[in-house]
Amino acid sequence: MADTVRDRLRLIRTQGIGPVTYRQLIARFGSATAAIEALPTLARRGGGQPPRLAEMSAVDREIAATQRLGARYIFLGDPDYPALFAEIDNPPPALILRGDIALAHRPCVAIVGARNASAAACRFARQLGHDLAAEGATVVSGLARGIDTAAHIGAGTATIGVIASGIDIAFPPENAELQERLATDALLLAEQPPGTEPRARHFPYRNRIIAGLATGTIVVEAAPKSGSLITARLANEAGREVMAIPGSPLDPRAQGCNLLIRDGATLIQSAADAMEQIRPIDSRSVRAPTFDFAGPPPDDADDDDRRRVTDLLGPVPVPVDELIRQATLLPAIVQTVLLELELAGRLDRHAGGRVSIR
Repeated sequence: MADTVRDRLRLIRTQGIGPVTYRQLIARFGSATAAIEALPTLARRGGGQPPRLAEMSAVDREIAATQRLGARYIFLGDPDYPALFAEIDNPPPALILRGDIALAHRPCVAIVGARNASAAACRFARQLGHDLAAEGATVVSGLARGIDTAAHIGAGTATIGVIASGIDIAFPPENAELQERLATDALLLAEQPPGTEPRARHFPYRNRIIAGLATGTIVVEAAPKSGSLITARLANEAGREVMAIPGSPLDPRAQGCNLLIRDGATLIQSAADAMEQIRPIDSRSVRAPTFDFAGPPPDDADDDDRRRVTDLLGPVPVPVDELIRQATLLPAIVQTVLLELELAGRLDRHAGGRVSIR
């Protein structure tokens, strides 16, 4: 069945359908068009009502706004969707971009750190960005104040800015000129639709994109509880290199980096150190993900299968792998039951591939 940008966006923008659910629906039904048609049946089997689909008029307005801004979409499964990025657990089904997507296919290094960074740390981040770009790497960061801004400026045109807002919203406002320069001369990425103001809940999603694009993440300066350490944790969970710049134990802004090093992050002091860490994972050796969406769907679960899986679920999150072991069912059958429950509004997904029932 033919797929369209409109149907893919409609599925993505439907409340309750996240990256994991979207990916499973496309893998099962081959297209967003077919998945949308199947939603009522799946939700009914899960014991609930199907999610309310996004209005097509809203989807059309978003597409028109994106085109007016000179931006375009890139969807999971497209040839130019970065292969390394697609390997994380929950890659965004769609990104909106302005600029040169080829920058995301080069070796990428993320540089993150404190917004209220010291002058010395900002200078170091700027030099680090410059030196990494000179080594042929692309510098990825979040266009925040402090370390992010310094890293983007240092990297020149070899940089990717990932924002938590719509592609047309500059945050912080003082970085509007820098954000436009990245969109024109480098690469600007947004997961949120145009017009979306940055909210606190958007930043962890933005951080997973930064960590997922990069082979390694460098934390230059960070407090013990900060978004930069969230990015470092996400990078570690994705199997990427985590690096940190050591600092004085008397400076609170260095405590996060020192803690990372204590817990196993690689101590680096230069771009050469960073490149030495990421070179063993040559981006050319990364297997391009395959999306055989046209393959036959797995067998549907029967009532006994549903009962076996549901009886194992509770309010405490449990890994999906554990469900498969204890249910003694094929993984595809367990995933089918979980998909039905989620579309019925009865299942919550948690970090680390865990699920719980409401």
